[in-house]
Amino acid sequence: MNNTLNYIFSRRSVRKYQDKEVSEEMLHDLLEAAMAAPSAVAKDPWRFIVIRKRENIDKLAAVLPHGKMLLQATAALVVCGDINNAHDQQESYMLQDLSAAVENILLAANTLGLGTCWLGVHPRQERMNDIRELFSLPNNIIPMCGIAVGWPTDRPEPRTRFNGEYVHKETW
Repeated sequence: MNNTLNYIFSRRSVRKYQDKEVSEEMLHDLLEAAMAAPSAVAKDPWRFIVIRKRENIDKLAAVLPHGKMLLQATAALVVCGDINNAHDQQESYMLQDLSAAVENILLAANTLGLGTCWLGVHPRQERMNDIRELFSLPNNIIPMCGIAVGWPTDRPEPRTRFNGEYVHKETW
């Protein structure tokens, strides 16, 4: 592994958090990093819900079957897309843009010493409906994922999951 890339290799899904607040400034930094992501035709369809109140984080955890780590996280984000702003109003372009933004959030959080866990919502209709209802989303806003954010209780060693068998050169 190239140690210069440790901010990538040390990024892990964090499921245990300290009882320590994430500052408003750090959340702003994460969102600024998200919005630095590439976007098809620079349409920037991403929209974010920042959740800091314990009761709302717990409600989010209740509608995401694999989101129990949210019960320890001190902040959460819900990443949504505005289909009206997506390139050609295509869901596929929107999801690609949102995924790039999410990865920027995950890497920025790790670089800042925070831990995160990406929690899938889209395309599970029941999860999308629950998020839509919980946060009063307009019809043009599509929830894609949640992200637990907090201070991790431990830091695993950096690792790579590189597999040369997945790489083809010049042709399949």
